[in-house]
This record gives sequence, C-alpha cells and structure tokens, in this order.
Amino acid sequence: MLLAQAGMNVLIVERGAAAGSKNVSGGLIYSKLIADIYPQFWAEAPVERAITSHGLVMLAENSSVGLDFRSQASAEPPYNAFSVLRARFDPWMASKAEEAGAALITGVTVDALRMENGRVAGIQAGPDEIAADVVVVAEGTRSLLLKNAGLREDFQPHDVSLGVKEVIALPPSVIDERFQCSPETGMAYTLVGSTCGIEGGGFLYTNKDSLSLGVVVKIDSLYKSKLQPHQVLDAFKAHPLVARLIAGGEVVEYSAQTVHRGGFHLASRLYGDGYVVAGSAARLLMNNILTLRGMDFAILSAAAAARAVLAAREKGDFSAAGLSGYTGFIKQSPIYQDWETFKDVYPLLENGRLFDLYPNLAAEVMEDLFAPGSRAGKKALASLREHLRGKASMLTLAGDLLQISKGMVL
Repeated sequence: MLLAQAGMNVLIVERGAAAGSKNVSGGLIYSKLIADIYPQFWAEAPVERAITSHGLVMLAENSSVGLDFRSQASAEPPYNAFSVLRARFDPWMASKAEEAGAALITGVTVDALRMENGRVAGIQAGPDEIAADVVVVAEGTRSLLLKNAGLREDFQPHDVSLGVKEVIALPPSVIDERFQCSPETGMAYTLVGSTCGIEGGGFLYTNKDSLSLGVVVKIDSLYKSKLQPHQVLDAFKAHPLVARLIAGGEVVEYSAQTVHRGGFHLASRLYGDGYVVAGSAARLLMNNILTLRGMDFAILSAAAAARAVLAAREKGDFSAAGLSGYTGFIKQSPIYQDWETFKDVYPLLENGRLFDLYPNLAAEVMEDLFAPGSRAGKKALASLREHLRGKASMLTLAGDLLQISKGMVL
C-alpha cells in the first residue's frame, strides 16, 4: 500500500484464492503499533473483538493456576489489541493496497525468484516471468523462494515450532457470558503446560462468534515424543479448564503451519541485490512467553521495507547497498526495541521444566494452601520443598527463577 501511494507500480501475487486464505494465524493485532499505517482501522476493518482481558495460565494435569489481567481502558480508542481472523482481515488489507493503486492477482504460485546477473530481477510463475526492480519477499515461514535461490541459510529444527490451530464456533452470547465480556470486547489466554510434556504452549482468543484455539510446540521435541500434532492438540483440549471454555463449540476450521521460534539472534538477512524480506520469511517475530507476536512484526517490517525501497528509488539504486537503509528503519521501529528487550527469553523456551514440572508444582502448592485436610497445613515454602523433592533441587529452581527474571523482568 505504501509503495503504491508513493506512485510505484506494485504487483501483489497471492497463492490463495483470496488474500489470507492460505494463512493459519488468527491472533491479535496490536492497534497502537499499526495505527500510523492504517489510521483508525478498527472503524472499517473486519476485526473481531477488542481484547480487554489477558490470562496467563499454567496447566497441571487436572488443575490450573492463572494470572488474570483486565483493563477497561483497552475497550476504548485507540484500544490495545483486537482479535482477528486472517481470512477476513487480509482481504481488507489487500483492498487498501488496491485502492492505493496496487494490482492484486490471486490463485498464482510464484515458483522461483527470477535471477539476472547474480541479482533478483523479478519472479517466475509457471511459464510466466515478471521483471521487477525490487521484489518484496513475504512468503512466510518456509521461505522456499529464498532457499532455492541460495539467498538464505538452512533453518535448524530446534529453532522451528509447529502451530496447530482450530476455529471453534460458539454463539456470541455464550462467549460473552463464559468469558465475562461484552459483545464488543474479548479475552486472550496464553496457556503453559498440558502439551504432553513437549516444550511449547497454547493459546485461546475470543472472536465474535468463535474461538481461535491451538498449541505451538517445538518440532524436535514433537518428533522425539512420537506423537502426532493432532494428538497433542486433543490432549490440550481435554484439560478440564480448556474443555470447559470450549464446551458446546463446533470445530469449523483446522490448520497447521511451521512457526519460527522467534529470537533476536535468529533474524535472517533482510535485503540483497534486488530484494527485501519482510515478516516471518525473515524470522521477524517474537515469543516472550506471554504472547507470540508475528502479525504486527510482519506489518511494521513491511512498512520499513517500503521506506527502504522508496529511499533506493530516490538514489536509482536497488542493489544491496541501495536497500541497506532497511536495517536502520527496522531498528527505529518499536518491534525491534521490543525484540531487543526480550532477547533473553529465547533460552527459556529450551527449558522443559517450564512446560511440565513447574505448572504441576504450582498446582500442587496451591492445592495444599486452598484445600486444608485432617492433617496440619503447610506454609507455601514447606509445600514447595515437599513437592519438589525427587524432581529438582531448590538450587535448580532458584537458577530457573533467575533465568526467568533476566528474560522477562530485569
């Protein structure tokens, strides 16, 4: 959109029948981050609900321990975040690009980047070749065009996760009552645990008349477990808390997609001769455990890429040198600052105790505190020591707490 608004000839090539039809993600759009690009987008875009409540929940085997945050201020402009369904939201974004003068073609698969004298000079789709001064590569996680052109390194299995998602239809009135929301507001859950001991977690977002629910687990850990993705999702859905939240719903969509784990140290090359890379194709996303952010990173990185392309046009130089301003524009953006702030979270995602031992430990301690019996009760620390015995040492726990504080607090 930004390039078309600046008078450039822009062609958007979409593999699906409509923009967004091949996307798996259905999550949160953070309003304040993209309002500069789409001012007051919530007034016309097909958003679902303004997210006014966030829940962070640890799931033990048959119980849960959670932290619940609710903010009425998030229910008013400029809001904080909206839940969206990409199959509805992406066509709206595509229409804004078309209104600005871009051309959109759908149902076309780009088979390769067109190379000329060692540089990207357009795209190839079947028998057709389309020349271009610069190609914005936004092909998603697998990034096969860049790989096949020799323009990116191989991804390592431990740096990639698998997301499995369902859309579950529920009447709006049931969602309002169950999640204590109004017809315009909703809730987002981040859930840790109940993923069959596999490193990862789950999510649940309220839409107008459905829920987006799923798990994101490490691919290497999933492989070692010998489980199928749908088995992990089924186990997650069977947890008492999750089962209660989705009770009576009808699964209307199932999808799966690889997801980069997200990390400050994992960013791929952002540009080269004749091309720039945006979104998850460049591994531009962040997982800080509280939330997995990808859509706002994709939008803001695309805006930074557009600025770099426009700067290159002014110089008449679409080489790597001419497009190098992209890095600077990214570093000026809030996504980069957030990325750097939470750069130490990544090692936490390698800590299996965070996703199995500690959710159960927290539930066991809470059980002792809230369920007095015939025996004398214990203080929290005594209960903690007892339930930790034979599983991990207090020194290990202290080390993990220090790691958590470095990644998320200090």
